[in-house]
Amino acid sequence: MTRHTHTVIDSPVDPLTLVARDGEIVGLFMAGGRHLPDPAWFGDRDDTAFGEAARQLDEYFGGGRTAFDLPLRPAGTDFQRRVWAALREIPYAVTISYGELARRIGQPSASRAVGLANGRNPIGIVVPCHRVIGANGSLTGYGGGLHRKSRLLALEQRAAGVSLL
Repeated sequence: MTRHTHTVIDSPVDPLTLVARDGEIVGLFMAGGRHLPDPAWFGDRDDTAFGEAARQLDEYFGGGRTAFDLPLRPAGTDFQRRVWAALREIPYAVTISYGELARRIGQPSASRAVGLANGRNPIGIVVPCHRVIGANGSLTGYGGGLHRKSRLLALEQRAAGVSLL
């Protein structure tokens, strides 16, 4: 049986726990975030297996990376995986509403379900659920906390030289 392995890396939004299985990222969690799995799910600590992911995250936080190129395997329902795939299509430093995300997956009346799937995203930052905001432009719901969502959006907007908030 293949087990998960994990590492913890420092970031400007507090420590991040990366979790992998068979070389694919299955989780990226923020300390104190909602929907954290049981710590036993993280598996054994392996600080040597996450070099590329850590490098790309470091580039992202430094403002030099706008998209990630990592092998991902998020576990979820078909609907959740469709939402998470659509999240990866939102351009860097751009925000959209939950309603717009629902339209993009072909289910315009499913904004509430999209919001729930967004909140269950197991690979935060890399799958940029922080780029989804309320219909009125307000920052709403984020598993890592609204203060982190605001910091991630500000980081992207600063690096891109835009102001969306």
